[in-house]
Amino acid sequence: MTDVLLSAQNISRRFRGLTALDQVSLSLARGTVHAVIGTNGAGKSTLVSVLAGELAPNEGSIFLHRQEVTSWSQPRRARAGLGRSYQRSTIFPSLTVHENCRLAAQAGHQAFWNWAAPASRCRYSNEAADQAISLVGLEPDVLQLAGLLSHGRKRQLEIAMSLATRPSVLLLDEPLAGMGPEETERMLDLLASLKAEHAVLLIEHDMDAVFKVADEITVMVNGKVIAHGQPQAIRDNPDVQTAYLGDGE
Repeated sequence: MTDVLLSAQNISRRFRGLTALDQVSLSLARGTVHAVIGTNGAGKSTLVSVLAGELAPNEGSIFLHRQEVTSWSQPRRARAGLGRSYQRSTIFPSLTVHENCRLAAQAGHQAFWNWAAPASRCRYSNEAADQAISLVGLEPDVLQLAGLLSHGRKRQLEIAMSLATRPSVLLLDEPLAGMGPEETERMLDLLASLKAEHAVLLIEHDMDAVFKVADEITVMVNGKVIAHGQPQAIRDNPDVQTAYLGDGE
């Protein structure tokens, strides 16, 4: 039986007269990278924000670990196992790689009863940070200031910060944006390694990368899902070729 960790059913989101999401349904299973593709304005980032709890849907339901979380706030969903990254960098540039990850871990494990102890000595947060840094391959940069990292390493750090909260679901919004070929390959290897223990939602414009790493693809146009399936089926879908990939793709 498929281990579905996050699902959305008939999600709609409107901004005054604009319907950004129109009856969108999808599910994310452990062991898969589920890519969502579409042109600018298709509703991809709005979908991520609704799934993460930053925006409330006007209609529909969201389930995390089979529990309905539609009314839950973003922090509550994060504590329940939902991690995400953003299109723009959200790191602390003046702190080290380890400090960035430790702070992220602390956000999900707040020991109010131990307020007098230095946060830097929190065993849980340090162990979670070390594990996340190891998973993304940033050990050589553990004491480097985050602001001095290359663009690709900063994107890896953002994922490490998400992993430091020990999520089961990762929502990644354009993690490959601005990367060169070598950095892209490194990131794709990372995504492939993460899916064994996570359900991964990937928003991405790089079609070569999407078809290389995705197990499932959902295609959106004007807030609606027009196709869903395995990569080859999406390549061969005439509606997708016309609406997104281009005729003859």
